[in-house]
Amino acid sequence: MARIIVVGGGAGGLAVAARLGAKRHEVSVLERNDYFGGKLRVHEGDGYRFDAGPTLFTLPAVYRDLFLKTGKPLEDEVGLSELEPGFWHRFADGSGLQLPGGSAGRTASAITEQLGQEQGDQWRALMRRAGEIWKLARPEVIVKPVESRRQLWRMARNGKAVRTVAPWRSLASMSRAHFKDPRLRKLLQRYATYSGSDPRNSPGALITIPYVEQTFGLWHIDGGLGELRDALVSRCERVGVELRPSTEVVGIRHDEQGVTGVKLADGRIEPADIVVANVDALDLYGQLLPDSSFRAGPRSYSGFALMLGIKGGCPDLQRHNVLYSQDYRQEFVSLAAGRPIADPTIYLHRVTDPGAAPAGHEAVFLLVNAPRHGQGRDAWDWSTGVDEYAALVLARLAERGIELRDRISYQHIQTPLDLASVSAADGAIYGQAFKGAASIAKRPKNVSPVPGLFLVGGSTHPGGGLPMVGISAEIVAEMIGRADGRKPSESPSCSVKS
Repeated sequence: MARIIVVGGGAGGLAVAARLGAKRHEVSVLERNDYFGGKLRVHEGDGYRFDAGPTLFTLPAVYRDLFLKTGKPLEDEVGLSELEPGFWHRFADGSGLQLPGGSAGRTASAITEQLGQEQGDQWRALMRRAGEIWKLARPEVIVKPVESRRQLWRMARNGKAVRTVAPWRSLASMSRAHFKDPRLRKLLQRYATYSGSDPRNSPGALITIPYVEQTFGLWHIDGGLGELRDALVSRCERVGVELRPSTEVVGIRHDEQGVTGVKLADGRIEPADIVVANVDALDLYGQLLPDSSFRAGPRSYSGFALMLGIKGGCPDLQRHNVLYSQDYRQEFVSLAAGRPIADPTIYLHRVTDPGAAPAGHEAVFLLVNAPRHGQGRDAWDWSTGVDEYAALVLARLAERGIELRDRISYQHIQTPLDLASVSAADGAIYGQAFKGAASIAKRPKNVSPVPGLFLVGGSTHPGGGLPMVGISAEIVAEMIGRADGRKPSESPSCSVKS
């Protein structure tokens, strides 16, 4: 049995702790905040309840596997249902596109019906290509710890694979190669923002994101994603994990042999055989374990959110809506320059779960891309001008036909600065952005240079978002292995199948 400390109680920290507890290790999760879940958290006020982080559940196999291997099935812990319909997209020219919750075939049919046969055929062709990329990347680089670029080179030996992945293409370039319709180009490029990245330089292989959504479905958890957080906390407790909120770690202790423990803010030293860091890699190597050899990659963008209580609600909208700006490219020009977007694309989520709002009202969550907090060239100081920018977002929403300002009964603003307490100090939600062909191999590795120190979460391999965070937890738990000394597999096999 190893004494394991998990630093940070976000989704990745809770997931790896539950897996390690089930393997009979002695596990403690130390969380600096007075709550667990990190970005997977809930905001409540004046009778309203909002998911303040993710609002959609995808690739449920990752968490089904976690719950099955640690106790009762996921469906015994949360109410899980397929989302139908899926996203409603409204474009600047006034046209719209309603997509189903899952199925590549039904999605292509919906595109054909609403935009035309040629557009539907082009979407089918894109998803066939995305499926081929997924089958290539999943076993080689997604569900395995990435040790070097050799894992990508193995695929590069196959000429057909290289032509399929087209590593020289960005997501924006891929959209232009497949679609003539500018609306579909915008829709595809939006998937770069799922990792806080710029479609102009993020890898075209990100077309696998819509493929995964349509192959494995879009899902809703009754009561919101906060229920998944509660289920993870409960599962940790059931397998004997010690959960310690309001416990800040300020340093990782080690000697020549490896990790020896962690130092707390009050000066105490907590001994450990193994430490798993569920913190941003920039904070780990910059503060907790200063390492001058660590080279941070390009930082991801952040988000600016409005949580609104609306009298009467928005019954004419779907649960998930995307309202595009006139000039989508200009948004990323602004972000790269560290400026809030003057005319942002707006994601609008209607929180329709029972109890999420007082009778006759509705909770509405608005989100736009935003530069991270800071003073650098590509950052913005979010300590000022917050109310003015919130008013601008509401004005842009009204210009697109959704006027909420005269019906707001509650408002809470969440800026990149606010996100500093649940991500890195700059509010970069996903840590490192995907930039360039080999960017997945450039992400911080799950194994640190210090023996016994591992990394999980959105800033490490394989990336941000609940599915990838869950996979990172599975990778690390498999590498650590069981308390009975049984050797883990050299190449952890993730639950997600092709």
